[in-house]
Order: sequence, then C-alpha cells, then structure tokens
Amino acid sequence: MSVSSSGTLRAAAAAGAAGGPGPEPDRQRAPGQRAPTRRRPRRPASPVLATLATLVAALTVLPVAVILVRAGSGPPGEALDYLVRPRIGELLAHTGWLMVLTVPATVVLGVGAAWLVERTDLPVPGLWRTLMLAPLAVPAFVSAYAWISVRPGLVGLGGAVLVTTLAYFPFVFLPVAALLRTLDAGEEEIARSLGVGPVGAFFRTVLPRLRPAVSGGALLVALHLLAEFGVLEMMRYQTFTTAILQQYAVGFSDVRGSLLATVLLVLCLLVLTVEVAARGRARVARLGAGAGRRPLPLPLGRWTVPAVAALGAVVALAVVVPVAVVARWLLVGTRIRVEGAGLGDLLLVTGSTVGLAVLGGLLAVALGLPGAVLLDRHPGPFAVLVERLTFLASSLPGVVVALALITLSISLVPGIYQTALLLLLAYAILFLPRAMVALRSGLAAAPPELAEAARSLGQNGAGVLGRVVLPLAAPSVLAGFVLVALAISTELTATLLLAPTGVETLALAFWSATAELDYAAAAPFAAMMIALSVPLTVLLRRQITS
Repeated sequence: MSVSSSGTLRAAAAAGAAGGPGPEPDRQRAPGQRAPTRRRPRRPASPVLATLATLVAALTVLPVAVILVRAGSGPPGEALDYLVRPRIGELLAHTGWLMVLTVPATVVLGVGAAWLVERTDLPVPGLWRTLMLAPLAVPAFVSAYAWISVRPGLVGLGGAVLVTTLAYFPFVFLPVAALLRTLDAGEEEIARSLGVGPVGAFFRTVLPRLRPAVSGGALLVALHLLAEFGVLEMMRYQTFTTAILQQYAVGFSDVRGSLLATVLLVLCLLVLTVEVAARGRARVARLGAGAGRRPLPLPLGRWTVPAVAALGAVVALAVVVPVAVVARWLLVGTRIRVEGAGLGDLLLVTGSTVGLAVLGGLLAVALGLPGAVLLDRHPGPFAVLVERLTFLASSLPGVVVALALITLSISLVPGIYQTALLLLLAYAILFLPRAMVALRSGLAAAPPELAEAARSLGQNGAGVLGRVVLPLAAPSVLAGFVLVALAISTELTATLLLAPTGVETLALAFWSATAELDYAAAAPFAAMMIALSVPLTVLLRRQITS
C-alpha cells in the first residue's frame, strides 16, 4: 500500500465513518450551523510515541528547571523586594505594549494579505505569494539596522512595533495562505447561495476554520517578541529580554537574571493559555469529492489598485528599505572585511552558518514530530501538556537557555561542553515551536480516517506514519525545517556563548561590526544572511502551492 492508493483509503475510511458502504452526502445547512458529528472511539497513543514525546518535552524543560532553581536560591524576601520594584513594572508594561500592538498587527496584516492573494483576482498572485514571504529573508535585526541608518530617531516603542510587525507577519501569512488553498469551498458556496455576500461568507464560514493557522502564527510571533533582543537593543526599547542580558553582562547576578527570566516564563504560560483557547477544536480536513473544490476568485474591481498599493507598501517597508540600505553600505565600503580579513574568511563564516542551520533544522523537526503526532492523532490533556511544555523555553532569551545548558553540561555531561552538539541542542530548544506549529498544521490537513483505513489494511503504527501521514504532511515538514533553519542562521545570543572555539557565524560577525558602529563592515554579513535566506524563503513559497 502507498499514498497513491489514497482513493481506496478514502473510500474505506468514509465507509467506516458512515457505518455503511459509502460516504453520506452532506446536507445543506445555514451558515454558522454546525454539522452533525459522529463520535468515534479514540485510539490510545502507543507507548513508544508517548515516551518519545515526553522525553522531548523533558529536554526542553531542563533549562526552565535550572532557571527556577537559581531564582529560588536566594532569600525569598530579597527576591520579592526585587520583583516589586517600579523598574519591573516598567519592563512589564514595555513588554506588554509591544505584544498588544505587534501581535494583532501581524494577524491583520497576515490574514488580510493571504485573503487578497488566495481568494481574490489580485493580479499575478504567484508573485505576491513570494513577496509576502520575502521579509523572512531579511533578519529582523538587519531590518532594524537599516531603519536606524535611515531614521536615527526611529527608536522606542514605535520603531520596535514597526520593525517586528514587518519582520514577523509572514509567520501568520504562511500557514493561513497554505490553509486557504486546501479548504473545501462547500460551506462558503452554501453561504453564498443563501444570500450572504462574499465578505460575509468569508467571516462566517472560512475565518472560523482558519483558527488553527491564525493562532499558531500568532503564537510564534508572541514567543519571538518575548525572546527578541537584537531589534529591541538597536531600537533602545527596554523589555525583560534586554534587561536580562544587561543583568548577566553588567550585574553578574545569576539570581536576579533568573528572577527576570521567571517573569518571562509566567508571560509565556499566559500566551500559551490564550492560544489554546483561540485555537479551538474545529476540524479542518474532510473526506469526499468536495475536498479539492476551490471557490471562484472574488473580483476586486475598483479595489484592485488600493489592494496592490497596500501590498506594495508592505513589501517596500519590509524588504526594499533594508536591502537598499545594505546595498548602499556595501558600496560605501572599499572592500569586504571580516575583522580585517578578506573574502575567504567571509565564505568560511558562511559555511559554518549553513552547516549549523541545516543540522539544527533537521534536529528540531525530528524532535518536534512525536509531540505533533501525539497532539493531532491522540488529543487530550496529556498531549496538550506535552506540547505546551516544549514551548516554554522558547520564550526565554537565547543567553538564558545557553547559560542553563552550560550549567547542565558541566555538571552532568562535561564532554559536550564547547561542542557543536550543545549548540544544536540549544537551537532545537529555542526553535522547536516553529517546527511544531508547521507540523501541527500539516497533520491537521491529513484526515485521520486515512490512517484508520491503512490500519484496517494491515499497516502498523510506524507504517501508517511513514507511508500515509508523513507523505501527506511533507510540505509542512519541509516548512518547519526551513523556518528553523532561517532562525538559526540569524540567532545571536545563544551562539555567542555556546559556539565552539574558533567557530563564528554571520550573525556574530554582523553584531560585532554594528557594535562598533562600523556599518560598512557589517554590510557584507547582512548581505550574505539575506542571500542565504532567499532560497529558504523560496522553499516556503512552494509549500503554499504544493
């Protein structure tokens, strides 16, 4: 049996679900009316799958445990006095305002752009799909560097919201656009036949089914904001992350830095709780001939020019400005320098960056798969708990995770200290949510009835996963790998502490040059990071249309 026999699988699955020889035709219902559901006995998770997912969650929780132990190592009275200072309230307000303004902005921008590209007659939609993902090719701190070069006064909350919104809205656009291309058009067509307008039909029948994609993308944005350092440092906007790094670098206090990190953990738990509620449990996939039917594009008419202008403005602000500034500084510099060296050293740094990105991306996808399968195929409190635990450490700054891993490695496994393995583990812990969100979306689009039909034809759990589920979710698996590789290629703080002696990345070299305000020397590294990100972004673009 293989995926090519999906027609047989679909027929068998539909028959099993309906309790008869074939699928029962859908009855027309009013928009907003829920379809009748049949409860099927839930298959328990295999011990191997549950164990693997638990081990991954335990690995990601280790840095959190170290932080909590450090935070509780001081006198409770001193810890309480430190946390109730006005400065902590100011950092909390700064972090809260950044999230309150940026997350909704990325959701509106991402969903609006995806709807224009996928559900309207926007000219050259293929080009716009690529351009809407292009900001992923420009690292966020490179974009901040560009805007500070153009507008030195663009600092504070306004500059931070502008740069992070432009840098992170593709995290919402990507899953929403991919899901819009696969959603069945039946309910939307029924709503239109009952007199609901195209926009109303979208809000009443399509938008509710986009909740998993929207909430997953918004979750990634929120977690990135909690752990963001480069952009906020350049914009001189203080949050818990920048304060934590200052505490470790200047205050030399593990206890106080860990106390600040504990507050970040509480904020992360709040974000995860909100995301669970926002995601809902609506089913996205369906069986039957209607699964491949797409709605007719909505004519924009007189709104075509404003729509094109709006998307063009987003591309100009998110991509054209940073690329133009980097190109200008490249022309200003008289030669390519890597701390006074030449092109050979630049290529060496590029090679180490690529190697770490590829290995880290593969590791993150492999570690994220058990938890994603457990949550999708065996939902329940245990699966949700495992998934939420893997998200905790990603809200922490890379330096906090790095310091925790240094402590653990020296105490438990000294042989991996100052090796690439420890750095790759840090990458996997920090960026596992990117892989999990992508895998979750892909598995949600693979109907569980196909897996049940495969089992009825004699396949065991591993065979079902390898021959049915993963091939259907392959685009999302690749998307998860690319998202992690993109993050690793621009990661700064964890790499600074954990990189083996003599290993340097493009992000480290770029940051070193900008710290000295040598923008001409920083430009080659920025240009190379953008050049490396372009093919990865193209791969993401292909996942929308695959």
